Amino acid sequence: MPGPSIDSTIDSTIDPTIDPPIDPSERLPMIDLHYWPTPNGKKVTILLEELGMPYRIVPCNIGRGDQFTDGFLKIGPNNRMPAMVDHEPVGGGPAISLFESGAIMLYLAEKAGRFYPQDLRGRYEVNQWLIWQMANQGPKLGERGHFFRLGDTRGDQSYAVRRFTDEANRLYGVMNNRLYDRPYLAGDTYTIADMICYPWTVNWQGQGQDINEFKYFKRWFDELGARPGVQRGLAVTAGPAEDPATLSEAEKERRAKILYNQRARPAPA
Repeated sequence: MPGPSIDSTIDSTIDPTIDPPIDPSERLPMIDLHYWPTPNGKKVTILLEELGMPYRIVPCNIGRGDQFTDGFLKIGPNNRMPAMVDHEPVGGGPAISLFESGAIMLYLAEKAGRFYPQDLRGRYEVNQWLIWQMANQGPKLGERGHFFRLGDTRGDQSYAVRRFTDEANRLYGVMNNRLYDRPYLAGDTYTIADMICYPWTVNWQGQGQDINEFKYFKRWFDELGARPGVQRGLAVTAGPAEDPATLSEAEKERRAKILYNQRARPAPA
């Protein structure tokens, strides 16, 4: 698997769902993934790599604020990546765009007919873990990281850090208890339920946890980490890495203003 192509030249002011005319010999992969290498982005690259489905990475630098551009908001109205455009949907017709990692993963798994059960009970075993991840694991571990990184720059954060460190511990326990009598979160088969949860556990040390406390989780964690598709998905970049030390103080301040304490965007007039 050669991995994705990366296109850093796409103009975010144009409509990314419109296919420009191209020479057939230069045909691009059917999937455009607007991506930055965070746990939420890596959920989708893991699935794409496991599927062996050709895709193109469209960098969405969330530190710089690419997710707030008009072009991106046409496919990601929540101004969060990842977002995806499928230029060759099943049945043909116009391109399909999706935002939210869980929705993207459901779509891709259904399209490929893999990693998502076809029977009713199996589907809902998977669905509940997708929702659990997006409603619990991701947000709570994200909050733990946010308040921990703040330190004392915005006052005493000790309560918030303790609150979300304990909640992170509880969530690892939820997974551990689920996995004590089955190999994967949704049962006997590796599915998108496992793929969506794994990237947020890679930084367990940074979340103040010791996974040796959770032996059933650790068995699952080690097995997934050894999968070539998971390794390739975690390794996907979005172009050259940016060195924060090279940013001016003014740029750092600008980025902080757009990333934190956001309020509603006004609706179009």
